Amino acid sequence: MEKKHICSHHDQEACVSIVPIFNHLAQEQMDEVMRVVQSVSLKKGEILYHAEDESDALYIVHQGQIKIYRLTEEGKEQLIRILLPGDFTGELALFQDSVHEAYAEAMVDTEICMIQRQNLHQLLLKYPTISLEILNEFANRLETAEKQTTRFATEKVETRIALFLAECLDRQGDVMTHEFELPMSKKDLASYLGTTPETLSRRFSQFEEKGYIKQKGQRKIEILDLDGLLLV
Repeated sequence: MEKKHICSHHDQEACVSIVPIFNHLAQEQMDEVMRVVQSVSLKKGEILYHAEDESDALYIVHQGQIKIYRLTEEGKEQLIRILLPGDFTGELALFQDSVHEAYAEAMVDTEICMIQRQNLHQLLLKYPTISLEILNEFANRLETAEKQTTRFATEKVETRIALFLAECLDRQGDVMTHEFELPMSKKDLASYLGTTPETLSRRFSQFEEKGYIKQKGQRKIEILDLDGLLLV
């Protein structure tokens, strides 16, 4: 990890203003948050934290992408989620002394805004609405985790892939062209969906042959027949 440094005021404001847990605050309160923010620069492939490292700070993605994953007993990655600008990790440090249960790795060159636990505690005591926003994020993550666990247990792999593509279209797709870009590499997507890259590629090819989707480059997907896709 590269040396931590105090953010410029412009960087502080840009980082804090995109985070839902802070951007509801008044400007004076935002200024107070900015005063305790530090920045961390990571190169692609660098680790922000390892499993079993002490969890003592909140990390907010300012620019770039971070993947959160665990390692199986066989040493294989199990992707948990991808963090994009405005997303955060390390929130358990707010409530208890703990260690990280997963790894956080930069997928591209990434800028992180960091707030130490003691500074967070002071902010939470002063501005309880921050706690409510964090609890809301916890609820969203729990819902996502439960949905993913249920799919692993009950759905075949092609159904998991189809549902993921449909959700991507709903979240970020162009309403006119039905196109979107996958939020992660196909290798990471295979890990996230509990399959192998080879199986994922085969299923994508099958969907394309049946006229459900069209692949445009490495990540861009066009949905041609959403109803058919959801019936696989």
